[in-house]
Amino acid sequence: MPANISPPPEPGLTRDTLLDGRVVLWQPAEGYRAAIDPVLLAAAVEAGAGAKVLDLGCGAGTIALCLLARCPKISVTGLEIDDALAALARRNAAENGVSENFQTYQGSVAALAGGSLAGEIEAFKIEAGSFDIVVSNPPYLEAGRASLSPDLGKRTADVESTADLETWIGAASRALKPKGALALIHRADRLDHILALLRGRFGGITIHPLWPKQGVPAKRVIIQARKGMAAPTRLEPGTVLHQTDGPYTDAARIALSGGALKVD
Repeated sequence: MPANISPPPEPGLTRDTLLDGRVVLWQPAEGYRAAIDPVLLAAAVEAGAGAKVLDLGCGAGTIALCLLARCPKISVTGLEIDDALAALARRNAAENGVSENFQTYQGSVAALAGGSLAGEIEAFKIEAGSFDIVVSNPPYLEAGRASLSPDLGKRTADVESTADLETWIGAASRALKPKGALALIHRADRLDHILALLRGRFGGITIHPLWPKQGVPAKRVIIQARKGMAAPTRLEPGTVLHQTDGPYTDAARIALSGGALKVD
């Protein structure tokens, strides 16, 4: 098929693009669909050549694909509980020409955190203490405190179910090498909970608020931390996403186009 002709639509799926067309993303037409949060998280991560990255709850592969577009000499392993999304992540890796660098396996974060994958860990290539970086866009809402979507995929992505936030952080800690880096994006109103869960396992924590507009409270924060380090926590100035009249700021536009997320 010529490069300038899009493939025909498929029932239940859409073929979208990210980073100004540099990334192709097949994703469900209904339910959870990638927004800017995973793209901004990928833009915030610094991954050197040869780094081994684990994407916990990788979905259709948004974070991994955006990170590989900027850091092509890394390898990414995805873990996704939904087998249909795991299959889409593999398809997206192939369509973007990164199958050798991005492999996705179906499995649960809870099993990884508890060490109950047993022999499957080797098959998944998710060995304890083997990753340089863990990235994640975990469910934002606590179970029992949110209205559940009738769509299973959206419900799984939005609301903690088989794994709460403590379990997600525990799985990241188990997968990381000593001094390995965790990077996640979450709701700003759960920041105190996240910091409490990181304490004792991680240090060198940086908090990067994402301000919708200047003077408006942050709704999201990007948090990065190092396993087993004792360095103090740092609050960064963060990034203002929109100008007063609506368009993206330069910093946000650069990140959403495939550049690194810079501190304002």
